[in-house]
Amino acid sequence: MIIDLERQLLILAAALLLDRLVGDPDWLWRRLPHPVVIFGKAIGFADKRFNPEGARPASRRLAGRLVIGTLLAASVVVGATLSLMFAHASFVGVLLELIVVAVLLAQKSLSDHVQAVAIGYRTGGLEGARFAVSMIVGRDPATLDEKGVARAGIESLAENFSDAVVAPAFWYALLGLPGILAYKMLNTADSMIGHRSVRHIDFGRASAIADDWANWPAARLSAALIAAGAFVQAGLSAARRALKIALMDHELHRSPNAGWPESAMAGALDVALAGPRTYGGERVAEPMLNAAGRMCTMADIDRAIRIYGAACSALLVLTVIAGLTVRA
Repeated sequence: MIIDLERQLLILAAALLLDRLVGDPDWLWRRLPHPVVIFGKAIGFADKRFNPEGARPASRRLAGRLVIGTLLAASVVVGATLSLMFAHASFVGVLLELIVVAVLLAQKSLSDHVQAVAIGYRTGGLEGARFAVSMIVGRDPATLDEKGVARAGIESLAENFSDAVVAPAFWYALLGLPGILAYKMLNTADSMIGHRSVRHIDFGRASAIADDWANWPAARLSAALIAAGAFVQAGLSAARRALKIALMDHELHRSPNAGWPESAMAGALDVALAGPRTYGGERVAEPMLNAAGRMCTMADIDRAIRIYGAACSALLVLTVIAGLTVRA
């Protein structure tokens, strides 16, 4: 299959704009299954069928490699089939591909979910904010004070900017529909089976490693885009600080990728992120990112969302410039 890079970049730019404006309308996904829900059902079935209780670690690791390999291959085949169908459908094909790509991005939905934390605090106090943040993070909300809730929301915004916006855009730009569908399948698998629980530490190992590699370029690009957003919203000093903290502190994060956008956002806001937190009753002690920064406040969520919005605009501009460069 021959990739038309100019066409892909044009579609990606339009999809980024469409997703920014429309997002994931509830009325639609109450009637139709979202692609990520379909991915999740396939992964859940594979987990139940091929990761039985009592299996040996070596058997679980082999099964996990075979499962994620099969799911990725199926995603590539579906993506290639859709690409061929859309390529022969002229304008209608372009429109359908644009919609598919927009559905697999998450700019507006991410912003809406994080904004709900600030809204929850304004309307329902700390309990309202805790409830809203529990929808987007895995840490125990009852252990979070106002600063902890704000920090959790901002960290989720920064990390998911890389995972849910920049990475799918990158893989679509590089490999078209096969690339973005395979990435979303992999990222969904990592969120479901790629953690270090007793059941999944072996079975999900291949998914976790592959997801780390798939997110490597997007994590670093997302830090640069956050710095660009900081420049637009807060000036040159904030942009410089975002880049400086990203370069200095990204390795302090437990993830090889999430530390880049989170450190950049910490520098852009000049706040301290990460640090100790509690998951399932277990306290996890980790170093702070930008430890010299001040503690977060709920007002910082609104500032972070503005920087995030400007970073999304920077991604759109970068895509348009790349498309014009290819055309030239």
